Amino acid sequence: MPQNPPKIFRGRVADQIVEDLRAQILSGALPDGSRLPAERELAAYYDVSGPTVREAVRVLTAMGLVNARNGSRATVTAQGDTLLAVSIASLVQVEKVGAREVLGLLGALNAYAAELAAEHAADEEVGRLREAAQAIPAAEGVERTAAALREFFAVLSEISHNPLLAALCRFITEMQLGLAVKLSGGEGGGFGRVAGPLHTERMRIVAAIASRDPGHAASVVRDYHRQVLERITSTREGEGDRAARDTGLTEALTAWLRTNVTLGGQVTAPRSTLS
Repeated sequence: MPQNPPKIFRGRVADQIVEDLRAQILSGALPDGSRLPAERELAAYYDVSGPTVREAVRVLTAMGLVNARNGSRATVTAQGDTLLAVSIASLVQVEKVGAREVLGLLGALNAYAAELAAEHAADEEVGRLREAAQAIPAAEGVERTAAALREFFAVLSEISHNPLLAALCRFITEMQLGLAVKLSGGEGGGFGRVAGPLHTERMRIVAAIASRDPGHAASVVRDYHRQVLERITSTREGEGDRAARDTGLTEALTAWLRTNVTLGGQVTAPRSTLS
């Protein structure tokens, strides 16, 4: 904690403490994994009461910035992927964003990632993308296939050398994979119909990036995502007209988000093996 505490004015004292601690967490002064001072130390530092400190810590916990457990000091949990996942999931649900819109956005983001990768990725990075693509057909079962697909698109986004773009792609890819697995029925279901037949298209993505043609790379990725969307929506065949199927897709996505994205244990795409 800084040696000189900020001056606390009248009004919502807890909010001012929240803002000060939030600024320290986001700046890295209180890094991920570090512990906040004990409640009595924070109370003395800010010259406030214990209940005021507890209220501030509860707000930070609700934001996903700290994890507070009874009987122990709060721990900073400021991870970019975590914060982004919670924010996107909340926005999708509050604004009633449809599944088609979410998956369409992923196609646009990955197309941009491919465009940047064609311009900036090193040959070694393109080689890693090729290795990730080649590993997908050898994966057995839904879980391993999903993990291989996750790795391929994580590498694609990272070799764009745009950290914000990569973070967005990681989580929305996780949403797409979660939706595809859910709709296909998981193991023994139709997940292979979504992922399996598109190996040639993924290798085309690699080849387009390797050719260093940004426009072509983006076009190939957009074509790929159109096919993925068609395959995912085909799992809802026989469920009425397009509007009814789209409603079912959106409900399935919302259900996945409610189950898998929480402040206490959200599912986010792990970082790829790129060093």
